[in-house]
Amino acid sequence: MDQQDVRWVKSSYSGGSGTECVETARVSTRMAVRDSKRSDGPRISFAAGPWVDFVRAIRREAL
Repeated sequence: MDQQDVRWVKSSYSGGSGTECVETARVSTRMAVRDSKRSDGPRISFAAGPWVDFVRAIRREAL
């Protein structure tokens, strides 16, 4: 994954204390997730289907 081709977006739910910052990026047909404090650290990625399921579950819990 070429870092220049990826646009990372910080979660609007990331805490202001600097302890829980999550960023996501679309990489081809997958969603990548990383800790924004460690941009050069490990990343995990998810196929589109499981990612959509995850986001829907979070939105249901937020209501």
